[in-house]
Amino acid sequence: MRRGLGITLIALGAFLVVLAPLLRYPVADRLVQAPGDQYGITKLAAQNATYFSIGDLKVLTGNLDITVTTRGDVAQATGDHVVWDQFTAVNDITNNKEGISLSEFRSAFNKYNGVGVNCCNANIDNVPVKLEGQIYLFPFGVEKKTYKVFNPTTKKAYDAVFVGEETIGGLQVYKFEQKVPPTVIDTLDAPASLFDLPETGNVKVDRVYDGVVTYWVEPTTGAPVDQQQQRHEVLKTADGVERMPAFIATAKFTPATVDAQVATVRASADQVRLIRSTLPLAALILGGLALVFGVILTRSRRQVEHVQAGESAEASE
Repeated sequence: MRRGLGITLIALGAFLVVLAPLLRYPVADRLVQAPGDQYGITKLAAQNATYFSIGDLKVLTGNLDITVTTRGDVAQATGDHVVWDQFTAVNDITNNKEGISLSEFRSAFNKYNGVGVNCCNANIDNVPVKLEGQIYLFPFGVEKKTYKVFNPTTKKAYDAVFVGEETIGGLQVYKFEQKVPPTVIDTLDAPASLFDLPETGNVKVDRVYDGVVTYWVEPTTGAPVDQQQQRHEVLKTADGVERMPAFIATAKFTPATVDAQVATVRASADQVRLIRSTLPLAALILGGLALVFGVILTRSRRQVEHVQAGESAEASE
């Protein structure tokens, strides 16, 4: 019986030792993924923002409330990718103006590393877009290096450079900074009189955007716990002269949103560590112990049989 138990323990131990690295690498890499059924609301606030009000035909200054709603399209979450729809609404609470800016962003990205995937009717405000770089999330196991991150405003990806480590809500996070160069994001017709130009009728003006986006990312999950957007948009005429601000603001996650992100990310990080570290280590330790006890039991049985064989030989003499 002891020999049978020993052999069973050896087999079990060998299985667990072999299983441990599989749990750590191929299995864990398949289990750790972005959810297809994502739903979340994040809020940002921008104090003393300046923007051109189309309804008033003048520049206003006010405090802005920005609400971003993200919902996963479960039906499209197939294979290695997920599809998320995002709706952003900007309200001017100082001047009591709702919907001064409304935008939609439909994206698809690899659920294992966060890199954009061009499928599933990806678009910005119903205009097809080519995705590249990280979308929403950094990879699981973020490194201290530069990543390409997609910028929905310009519809291009730019370098997000690692600039340091900080602690937010007790979580260690990596800080990345993305600088977006001046880029024409729209061209429109506007009354020449609006810019005190001598022409009559309308003139062509470019809406030019540049900015700095800062991400504070929890490295285990690749999820942001805080974000700041320094946005600088101006209207320029064909001669390259800046005529008027279009949207100038610094928007940042509200404290309530940061607290919610920290709680969610902490729970996700614990799950990732369980899958990638705790379970493989437990399998390795238990497997090693099973092997040791299995060997001890089988060897003890052999020793007993050897002694009994010796005693039988002596008795026959």
